[in-house]
Amino acid sequence: MTVAEMTNWQRSFTEGRGSQLSAEQVADPSVPTLLAEAARQWPGKVAVQETGDGVTLTWAYLDNAAHALARALLDAGIEPGDRVALRLPTSAAFAVSLFGALRAGAVVVPISPQAPVAELAGLLEHSGARLVLEREATEELPDGVTSLSPPVTSDGAAEPVDAAGSGEDIAVISYTSGTTGPPRGVMLSHRALLTNLDQLSRIVPAPLVHGDRVLITIPLFHVYGLGPGLLQTTSVGATAILSERFLAERTLADCAEYRVTSIAGVPAMYAEFAAMDPDELGAGLSTVRRMTSGAAPLHPKILTALRGATGLDVYEGYGLTECAPVVTTTLVTGYPKPGSVGRPLPGVELRLVDSDGDAEPVPLDPDDLGDAFDEDGGTGLVSIRGANLFSGYWPDGSHGPDEDGWFRTGDVGYLDTDGDLHLVDRANDLIIVNGFNVFPHEVENVISMLDEVVEAGVVGVVDERTGEAVKAVVVPAPGASLSEQQVVEHCAEHLAGYKVPHTVEFAESLPHSATGKLRRLRLR
Repeated sequence: MTVAEMTNWQRSFTEGRGSQLSAEQVADPSVPTLLAEAARQWPGKVAVQETGDGVTLTWAYLDNAAHALARALLDAGIEPGDRVALRLPTSAAFAVSLFGALRAGAVVVPISPQAPVAELAGLLEHSGARLVLEREATEELPDGVTSLSPPVTSDGAAEPVDAAGSGEDIAVISYTSGTTGPPRGVMLSHRALLTNLDQLSRIVPAPLVHGDRVLITIPLFHVYGLGPGLLQTTSVGATAILSERFLAERTLADCAEYRVTSIAGVPAMYAEFAAMDPDELGAGLSTVRRMTSGAAPLHPKILTALRGATGLDVYEGYGLTECAPVVTTTLVTGYPKPGSVGRPLPGVELRLVDSDGDAEPVPLDPDDLGDAFDEDGGTGLVSIRGANLFSGYWPDGSHGPDEDGWFRTGDVGYLDTDGDLHLVDRANDLIIVNGFNVFPHEVENVISMLDEVVEAGVVGVVDERTGEAVKAVVVPAPGASLSEQQVVEHCAEHLAGYKVPHTVEFAESLPHSATGKLRRLRLR
């Protein structure tokens, strides 16, 4: 993104809210500018409010606390570019720590507060972080690493700290879940994070407005909670209702108590909502005007159940950490479409390329493609270009966008006749049976058609005869009587023979990431 483009973005950003930034801020945008502007325009409005008896901070108070933390970090010897780990739950402390560390010029490394010491040590070593912001000091931190509890409250006005990072400077190193290997640190610049907020703001109607009260119970250490959650809320001066943990009944009560108007969620959340009493659900969500879902596919029957109980639609999106993170959403389409993740955000280019990564898009004529492609068009690897893309992987910036600005993902999808994206699966989750491609998500959808099934996960396992075979792990509904043979026969009615599970196992639950994404590696 050029300086001119960033200038145009900042002008449109401020004009939309009736304010003006300084010439320096316009020319060199930074994430802390979002907080400074919110505090200037709406000092007394509630910025973040923890559910229960938690902390409530106004924008002015949050701004002051961030200045206080930034000063404390500078006094502790933090210099621009130093990595600071945030090991905090979804809370006001996370918001203070994020903006405070960025103001000090640090690069923020969000880490799950549930991460065991061994995992924490590995991420600290890889990122080079020498300071951890957390509620309570972690035992057995690596040598040379210190711990600090962020001050959520402060006495008097803190000494202001001018933000030290901006533009192409790295703001966040966000570690991916690593489906096929160890996690990789995605380097997200101030430019990338701010651009994605701008792209979201250009959707008509706007996904979020100043008067919204946004429920965020997804982890803030995940880029979905951080960007479309906390940062987007800050950009319009809305109120973030923060909950450390999703518990369906408790969360539904929170929605009513705090008069939530917007929910940023994941499919696992909505699945639990959909299983509740429709009348109770409708009453709890009576103030909600919009629900969005990301991080994993949302099953159409959940979408239907929620609409029937509440009259509300769930708008599904697709994103990657490398894209800061949102790429497509049905908000752009204007209506939910079961099975689709919508169209690209304004300013995001998307195309499908072949498995060799050739620059030419795959053909979209089904007659030219053969059996390996969907009837609506050709499947291919999703390739993305836009100013919201990351700066490569830590530490050397490797495997970032190519020389033409395109980033080829590991996701397989196709475009329907309306131009909406449908994801088929991860390329590295592909199962090859006797040379035929099997996409696990297709088999999972068929199994989930059974009323007795809560969830299903499908992976490939080694088979001496066919190379690989399909294995399904099924979570049955409580009290359901379901056999392996019933699952196999049901699949045989809806799928080609090579896609039918060779083995079926039953389990009480399936492994998921913090945002509800199925972890196939652990299933294997």
